[in-house]
Amino acid sequence: MKIDRVSAIRHYLFSRTSASVHEIAEVVGASLPTVRRDLLALEAEGSIERTHGGARIADTAGVEAAFEVREQTHIAAKRAIGFAAYGLIEPETAVFLDAGTTVLQVARQLRLAPMPLSVFTNCLPVAQMLADVRDIEVTLLGGRMRSRNASILGSFAEAMLDRLWFDRLFLGASAIGDDGWTYTPDEDEAHLNGKMLSRAATTSVLADASKFGSRATYRVVEFDSRVDLITDERLEPEWQTRLAKKGCAVTLVPVDSVAPTDEEAA
Repeated sequence: MKIDRVSAIRHYLFSRTSASVHEIAEVVGASLPTVRRDLLALEAEGSIERTHGGARIADTAGVEAAFEVREQTHIAAKRAIGFAAYGLIEPETAVFLDAGTTVLQVARQLRLAPMPLSVFTNCLPVAQMLADVRDIEVTLLGGRMRSRNASILGSFAEAMLDRLWFDRLFLGASAIGDDGWTYTPDEDEAHLNGKMLSRAATTSVLADASKFGSRATYRVVEFDSRVDLITDERLEPEWQTRLAKKGCAVTLVPVDSVAPTDEEAA
């Protein structure tokens, strides 16, 4: 489908910065004329800039392009995880939605089926997703913006959390190391995540199976009885056994168990 091919082109260019038309055509499995038409369309929307014999991500694409590309990676698993997490939310409670593309799927479900809720977040796309949804009161933390994750971080954000308490925290993960800890590449994000964990009654980590066995720089939280995990059915049995021994409750969701919305399919 064209939408899948165009998303694949965006993803490839974002991960490589630039590429030739021939290289892109080989990666997405399309003819040169087809790829050139797709590049023209992407250039018209401002996502990319064509170069001599190729293309690159546009300098003006910024945060939106980076977040959009990552959001479409493993999208079926992320959608299923978000739907399962939504099922844990109770009306008239306070929840915190962490920054990240998997947690964003929880916000998408809340937009589709709202309930009386207080939502706190440090994620700009989450706040935008829920800003005009009935019955949901949204509070966005203030502070420094981390462009790659479209998130708010820093001492101001941490200070706000000192005055708050959440019934449930949905926490994302950039990586999950072999030591059973979640990781992030940003020190301020690690500090803020730690503060979130201290201000929540219940914490659910949302991460698709591709995050396991990788590692970033800063540790955030260890999987044990204090947190539960929602991931997809592709998680290797070895990991399932390891998490069970740590006392971490794990929910495995089938990939493609949730159909895309009309808006996503358009």
